[in-house]
Amino acid sequence: MPAQLMSLDTADRFALARTRLVEANGIDLAHLEGALSRAMRPRDEQADVFLQYRSSEGWSLENGVVKRVNMSIDEGFGLRTVCGDSTAFAFSESIDSASLNHAARSVASMEAGEQAIDAKRATAVERSNAASMTDSFENRYLSGDPIASLGPEHKLALLHRLDRLTRGVDDCVVRVFASLSASHEWMLVMDETLRTSADVRPQSSLHLRVVVERAGRTESASSGIGGRYGVDRFDEAALDALARRVVSTALAKLDTDAAPSGELTVVLAPGWPGILLHEAVGHGLEADFIQRGSSVFSGKLGEQVTAPGITIVDDGTLHEARGSLSLDDEGHPGEDTVLIENGVLRGFMQDRKSARLTGARQTGNGRRESFARLPMPRMTNTYMRNGAHEPGEIVESVKNGLYVRDLSDGQVDIVSGNFVFNASLAYLIENGRITRPVNGATLTGNGLQTLRKVSMIGNDLALDPGIAVCGKAGQAVPVCVGQPTLRIDGITVGGTR
Repeated sequence: MPAQLMSLDTADRFALARTRLVEANGIDLAHLEGALSRAMRPRDEQADVFLQYRSSEGWSLENGVVKRVNMSIDEGFGLRTVCGDSTAFAFSESIDSASLNHAARSVASMEAGEQAIDAKRATAVERSNAASMTDSFENRYLSGDPIASLGPEHKLALLHRLDRLTRGVDDCVVRVFASLSASHEWMLVMDETLRTSADVRPQSSLHLRVVVERAGRTESASSGIGGRYGVDRFDEAALDALARRVVSTALAKLDTDAAPSGELTVVLAPGWPGILLHEAVGHGLEADFIQRGSSVFSGKLGEQVTAPGITIVDDGTLHEARGSLSLDDEGHPGEDTVLIENGVLRGFMQDRKSARLTGARQTGNGRRESFARLPMPRMTNTYMRNGAHEPGEIVESVKNGLYVRDLSDGQVDIVSGNFVFNASLAYLIENGRITRPVNGATLTGNGLQTLRKVSMIGNDLALDPGIAVCGKAGQAVPVCVGQPTLRIDGITVGGTR
């Protein structure tokens, strides 16, 4: 019988993670305490050891044929100490006493000078029989193994069903690519105060790409669904909705005209176009960029930075959303952090290090791709909150412009805020009505300047369907983006006519 995801309280999650990460490797919490004690020097202000076990599985189908099935397990720990803005770090793919000792010696040797271990800290470690567990936190997703929520035969049947549903939408569909992936992660982190936190995280996603052909012309489209739940969530209704959405997008591209160019009024659709907000604004609000003075938002705290009415948040508390975190990778609970409120810059996304260096408080944004990488301030679910306008009212207010439903292939300069995005699907707005689809539209501008040109905000906030991945400093983490319908009075559009 397929496994069911479970609701566990904080103590249960801690016990589960400790069993999987500590006891199963023949060590106890005292080994982690000892490693921290040996790694730290008196001048170090911060330290932690992060343990992780992640099992992953992926299935792919191409035109009804199984092309790939992969399973993997990643396990290990990372140990770091921090002094000022400098970090010493070592990691290992083996969680055992010898590896912990070796990592501690390596980290300690990275510190300048041979100094004695802090006697006060060493005494505290010796007195401690067990590290203290983190305070209770609210779970943002169920526990249990999403991979085991369906058996192998059911996963294959799911992909074949999606293939058939997709082909049934329209006779123009000529190729179908479907993939299913899931992961189950245990994490446990102990810091230099011996405060220990743990979480168990599920993640599942279903992706679909189609190719359509008509009169010798071919087009493609892709999308997906996902979140922090089991693969059993992908029921018939979800498969049908995904198939129709992707096929309709591909079919629309078959009928496109050349996109106009120039300074145009642009209406951004709700949901996925929030990727522009994520890239052009969100990264500049991560506190490590602020601390280094390399963000367009540096020095602007408390200032009006966008048009009034715009409120942008990073919310790691959304139930089962792809970017949500019950705890971040430093053991801090996920939060709903207001970044810009009614156009005024109110705060930044902080991890523990940036919060200490800037005198701010942590916001639950300390994230890392794996135990082999350092944590840094990262987004979770970043979106703009609702405004007061009906989406139809916004479109009707535009005499001539561009309605952008999907964006892709974006590039952003964090320092300047300048961006370039391709509109993978856009329509003309003519006399207040959405009319013909167009291709080849490129949006160019500056994040802050663009947000100052927002004149109408819809009341139809939507998040992306659970497919976003954010890259930063070579690390990729799952996130969610979103926004309501927006009217922007002037974006430079590079078109083909």
